[in-house]
Amino acid sequence: MFEASLVRQLTREIEGEADPGFQHALASQVGLTTRAFAALSPQATGLSIRPNLRPNSMVQKAMAQRQARARGAVCNDPDIQGETVGFVPGRLSACGIENAVKVRSVSGIPLSQEAVIDCTTAKALKTWVNNGVKPAIGTSGGGVSQIRVAAHYACRTRNNQPGAKISEHGKGRAIDISGFRLRDGSEITLLQDWNRRDTGAMLRKMHARACGVFGTVLGPDSDRFHKDHFHFDTARHRGGSFCR
Repeated sequence: MFEASLVRQLTREIEGEADPGFQHALASQVGLTTRAFAALSPQATGLSIRPNLRPNSMVQKAMAQRQARARGAVCNDPDIQGETVGFVPGRLSACGIENAVKVRSVSGIPLSQEAVIDCTTAKALKTWVNNGVKPAIGTSGGGVSQIRVAAHYACRTRNNQPGAKISEHGKGRAIDISGFRLRDGSEITLLQDWNRRDTGAMLRKMHARACGVFGTVLGPDSDRFHKDHFHFDTARHRGGSFCR
């Protein structure tokens, strides 16, 4: 109330004197009283709510990180980091990858070993990490810090059985995951945790979220060959995803 009364009084005085600088003086006075009020009132905000400009060093660091991610991106996706390999021949005629990549991290999570796969499988892995792994583990142990890769490209038959068809591993379409390391140093493995109440529930949620993302999803309950890992591949089946 006091500030408003003061402004009205000054306005009348300036108008009475027909001061040609009336508008400028009035604006200046309003600015002064507003700043005074802001200094005295805890409810008031400053004249500008725009954030301060970021320091140039911070901007340069962010740009350098973005450029580094772009340089390490494969499959035209900066969330998939690695290197382009190209054609990978196989010792058997049905093996090999036309356009292989070697993936070292997905959505910011490193793999325990670089995985040689094709881009379709790499992108499916990213989808699963974002929609399956991260939500399932959440903040437990500080969150996931590494994905344990048990197998990737290998020119072999299914389950290494003589006379069997060539595995999807031999075509760069498969990856096996055996567990996860958390930020606090603890680990979740399929061999030890699948049947536990807490960590087992996380693994089963990941298994369920992989169905539909991958063409084939096999876990510890599928058969004796998968007791200690998930098998994921991007083969397409007539009846849709095969999940067991």
